[in-house]
Amino acid sequence: MYQFSYADIQTDSIADAKERERQLLDRSIDLLLAARGAGVESQETVEAIHFLNRIWTAFIEDLGQPDNELPRELRANLISIGLWLLREAEAVRRGESDNFTGLIDISQIIRDGIR
Repeated sequence: MYQFSYADIQTDSIADAKERERQLLDRSIDLLLAARGAGVESQETVEAIHFLNRIWTAFIEDLGQPDNELPRELRANLISIGLWLLREAEAVRRGESDNFTGLIDISQIIRDGIR
């Protein structure tokens, strides 16, 4: 019979959650790279912006929860970054911007910071 301590299970759960977050950001970055290559008015852009909106809306909601264990200042900074990403993505969606590079760069920085 296996015996696990609560701390082991909790650590695994946190590690799993972080890995899922990295995978979501990887997928978002891949979609943004494809969109950048295809152009602002492409189906790839629609898909990339939709995906980015979905994950960052979920991230921001999670970061705003009182039981989120990240330090308050870090959560506030990540929410601010997420709101910028959502605004910039909306500008791309409207054809007012083609700042895929900014969206990609910030997403890569956030992904690389998840440990």
